[in-house]
Amino acid sequence: MHKHIASFKNFIYTQYFYDGIKITIGVLLPSLIFFQFDNLLVGLPLSLGALCVSVADNPGPNTHKRNAMILTACFIFLISILTGLLNSNPYFLGIEIVILSFVFSIFHIYGDRAAAVGTATLLIMIFNTDQVRPYQEVWQHALLVLGGGIWYLMLSLIFVQLRPNRYAQQSLGECVQEIAKYLKNKADFFDYSITVANVFKNLVNQQVTVNELQENVREILFNTHKNQNTTSASNRLLVVIFIDMVDVFEQTTASHYDYNVIRKQFNSLQILSDFQLIIKKLAAEIKYLGICLMHNQKPGRHLLSLSDLDNVKKKLDELEASGVTVLVLKKILINIRNIFNKVDDIYKYYQTPNENYIDKDRASEFTKFVHHQDYNVTLLKNNLTLQSSYFRHALRVSLVMGSGFLVAKLLPIGHHSYWILLTIVVILKPGFSLSKQRNYERVIGTIIGGIAGVLILIIIKNQTILFSLLLVFMVLTYSFQRLKYVVSVLFMTPFILILFNFIGVQSNINVATERVIDTLIGSLIAFLSSYLLFPSWESFKFKQVLANMVKANLNYFNIITNKMAGDVVATTSYKLARKEVYVNTANLGAAFKRMLNEPKNKQHKTNEVQKFVVLNHILTSYLANLSLSTQQSQNSLHTNELKTIKKVFYYLKEAVLQLNDSNDTEIPKLGITNNNTSTYPQDTQLLGEQLQQILKTSADIYKVSEKL
Repeated sequence: MHKHIASFKNFIYTQYFYDGIKITIGVLLPSLIFFQFDNLLVGLPLSLGALCVSVADNPGPNTHKRNAMILTACFIFLISILTGLLNSNPYFLGIEIVILSFVFSIFHIYGDRAAAVGTATLLIMIFNTDQVRPYQEVWQHALLVLGGGIWYLMLSLIFVQLRPNRYAQQSLGECVQEIAKYLKNKADFFDYSITVANVFKNLVNQQVTVNELQENVREILFNTHKNQNTTSASNRLLVVIFIDMVDVFEQTTASHYDYNVIRKQFNSLQILSDFQLIIKKLAAEIKYLGICLMHNQKPGRHLLSLSDLDNVKKKLDELEASGVTVLVLKKILINIRNIFNKVDDIYKYYQTPNENYIDKDRASEFTKFVHHQDYNVTLLKNNLTLQSSYFRHALRVSLVMGSGFLVAKLLPIGHHSYWILLTIVVILKPGFSLSKQRNYERVIGTIIGGIAGVLILIIIKNQTILFSLLLVFMVLTYSFQRLKYVVSVLFMTPFILILFNFIGVQSNINVATERVIDTLIGSLIAFLSSYLLFPSWESFKFKQVLANMVKANLNYFNIITNKMAGDVVATTSYKLARKEVYVNTANLGAAFKRMLNEPKNKQHKTNEVQKFVVLNHILTSYLANLSLSTQQSQNSLHTNELKTIKKVFYYLKEAVLQLNDSNDTEIPKLGITNNNTSTYPQDTQLLGEQLQQILKTSADIYKVSEKL
């Protein structure tokens, strides 16, 4: 029970709950005010405009969010007018739906924020399809919608000004907690009850989540003018904590070993459970740090102590004295100690504040780590082909929306036939697996929520209680819409039924039935279209994802070996290469997960792809480990080591060529030569072992690439 209370308390401090309250105020307040004056005809369009603009209020820098919301407000004003003028003629309206569905769906080529603008615009079109108004009222309605959009824009900006750093804190706190979860998953390597294969699967999935959050935090911290200039000590603190946590994440990925061999070797000893315990303690400490960030609290205690680490070291020494080889466990313990020291540094930032965490010269480099979205027309032109998944998606949405409109007209089962179109818009995504997941969540959430909503209205007659439930359901609906969509829909349906009850629609069972039936019809149309109409299967575009992954690792390896050879490598260049590895690893894991959710007959060479994903995870871990060793050593390369490096480079380069089916001029060239090496024998046994591990893994990747 205590755990659930703690989870709920943590949730109400998240950015999701914060956004849920903001959207609820923005959407409900206009209708509530005008309801008091018995003038919902003014309040509802204002709320509708606020709702649509809130769709574009996605995570990211304030400037980007503001621009997206302004653009959305303009679009919904224009489309409200256009739809209002055409909806009296079903033929013209059908043509509008088909054309605009294509135009605003192809916004996906410009990224998630642009896609949200397109979705919001389609929503206002859908909400206006059933409302035929006189010419004069069309303009009035459009102006009210625009007013609602401007109201929400101002509200969002006010929320930012009230607590300018809060969103960055919440985002960073969530990211830190997900890194802790990744580390906790690594503790499962020492748990005999969980197979090594399942641990790898969980790690790959978790790395996708960590990367998404890191990208979001990078955007917020590094792509905002105030943070670039580090005008605030609190901003500088958040930036330096994020930089250190990225290093911590590198440390967590840097310790890969043959865990099946480790389990077998130490099966009869207690030592592995000790390692599992201290890793979980360290993960709990990192999670605690993330919670403190989210709650805007100062961390004040360590959950793991140096004495815990020393006790494990003592046990290792005792085992070694008894004749047991514990070198691999000592390496793991050193890695754990390094992570602990990095976390301890973050604690010290709070104990001894420093106004000069980040100098301005260093801050100017941060924008290099942020993905910059191009909005040029050339990108659009290049995607106007059936080879583009975005073009096929827009074409699919266009045709399906036209079909949904036709079905709604031919099978009138209520007064809200636009729910069919609404279901199609929110379900259809560029990829089949995403559409499939959203379809399932929409249907389940609507059915359960519909039943719950009807029961609430039958049992509860007190208007004050019903209004309180309306507020709670709205907040939870908007809080979970980005976090867990099925929960959002589950609360959305009863709040809509309660809302209809307040505005005078008394037949709650009929409304619930209508909503469920419309949702089922829309879901069926969307599902069939995603399978039959210009489908986008992951397996047909997977080779490019694999090639990008190998290229990123090759570039990372090249920079590391240049450092090993004594070349001066800028820290920014190294971290950019590391970032590209993590981004592509996450892209690979996400694409593989999507492929597994597709029909079996559309999956190609799944076993080989899965092997590639695991090998890539291992290679990335080896490279991170090699990088950390390089930072701690100033030895120059030996001639034999250069030979190994050249072999690794050959295998990875050939793997890229195999996957691209053509010569790729962007493949990095080996940056070291015999001039960088030493002919004098050195004590580099560890370095040699690391390079041999990388060589073997690279050769395995090349072999799998040949099969793909």
